[in-house]
Amino acid sequence: MLHFNDLTLPCPPGLTLAALLSAQHVIAEKVATAVNGKFIPRTQRETTLLNPGDTVLTFQAIVGG
Repeated sequence: MLHFNDLTLPCPPGLTLAALLSAQHVIAEKVATAVNGKFIPRTQRETTLLNPGDTVLTFQAIVGG
């Protein structure tokens, strides 16, 4: 199992961050992502493997100063 925002979900072997976002119907281009508190760039989502116990958060990117 893994934690995705406020949900607890199964974590099958080989699950990538990109696949999780797709399965949860998240518009990947509109969110930033973090796994276990570490920011994951969009370019690394396809290769970021998730493990049981991981915590995945999505959040709106904020631009400006």
